[in-house]
Amino acid sequence: MNTIYMDHHATTPLDSDVLDAMLPFLKGNFANPASQHASGNDVSKAVEQARSEIASSINTDPRSIIFTSGATESNNLAIHGVAAFYKEQGNHIITCKTEHPAVLDPCASLEKEGYEISRLAVDQYGMIDLDELRDAITDKTILISLMFANNEIGTIQDIKSIGDIAKEHKVFFHCDAAQAFGKIPIDLDLLGIDLMSISAHKIYGPKGIGALYLRRRNPRVRLEAMQLGGGHERGFRSGTLNVPGIIGFAKASEVAMMSMTQDSVHISKMRNHMQKSIMDSLDNVYLNGHPDRRLPGNLNLSFEDIDGYSLLAKLNGIDMSMGAACSSAISKPSHVLRAIGRSPELCQSGIRIGLGRANSSDEVDYVAQAIVKAVSELRESGNSVDRESCVYV
Repeated sequence: MNTIYMDHHATTPLDSDVLDAMLPFLKGNFANPASQHASGNDVSKAVEQARSEIASSINTDPRSIIFTSGATESNNLAIHGVAAFYKEQGNHIITCKTEHPAVLDPCASLEKEGYEISRLAVDQYGMIDLDELRDAITDKTILISLMFANNEIGTIQDIKSIGDIAKEHKVFFHCDAAQAFGKIPIDLDLLGIDLMSISAHKIYGPKGIGALYLRRRNPRVRLEAMQLGGGHERGFRSGTLNVPGIIGFAKASEVAMMSMTQDSVHISKMRNHMQKSIMDSLDNVYLNGHPDRRLPGNLNLSFEDIDGYSLLAKLNGIDMSMGAACSSAISKPSHVLRAIGRSPELCQSGIRIGLGRANSSDEVDYVAQAIVKAVSELRESGNSVDRESCVYV
């Protein structure tokens, strides 16, 4: 059997329709959209049409979409940009312990500059406590940055309630929606999000292209630009536009919106079947994340008395990832699994299965059986977690 890919949270294969849409802009229509000639104007029109298509998918004004290189850049622009522009109004930012490093690291950087950062705890399912969020807000709070859906355990936060709290206290709300966009419905007119980061390569689009949604009114969000030189993207993000990427992003968004319901039903069904197959066949298996409020393709499991690296090594021809980063000397458990209360041993045994559009029921059965077989063999051989070296750091 060919390699089975089940790591769709990390990235996705390029959709054939997306590639077809990009090719003309890699060949004949190669002009710079900022150039003031006929070819440049034609490409500029194509870029603005793509911007409109992406905006339509989340029910917002096309002028609210700022193209970036991806969600990491969008997160940095949102957090640093708000912090710099509104520093006279306050220096307090609220985030969460289970955020992606693309949010946690910018916040840590600002903390070194004197900003105050509150990192909310989560419950055993990865959900924040809304009362704790309210209590964390002070008269110096300028930004709340919380992700839509977690990239490791798939937990979906109560975004509408978070948005309502932010509006009640007149605090900007930034949301990293890299994992949620194109997989679950997002209506920016209803959710109260002021800034939102999205990326193409999570939805079968090209790598190296993303966007930041920036609310234009009620309230208007202003940013200090982080990248200067030319004034592109309304002055927020200078640099020659990645036209083929933008066109591919728009096409991937269009395909995702058209297939979202069908994909969700198909992928959720496979995910649930895989979970049942594994947990019915093995003892001491733990689901990480919320049992219901989770992304359709996410399945994160920890296995007692198992080393995750050893497990993945036995799964030849199957691509998936771990929810922990461990070395031979010191185990550094996943910050997400640690935050939901998993022991160092269960953090080290966590694996993240990311199902996608092209996976089949046969593949699901094959992978589930392979995992059961590998775990059983590892337990029988005594190749388990080294509890003395696997510690929180």
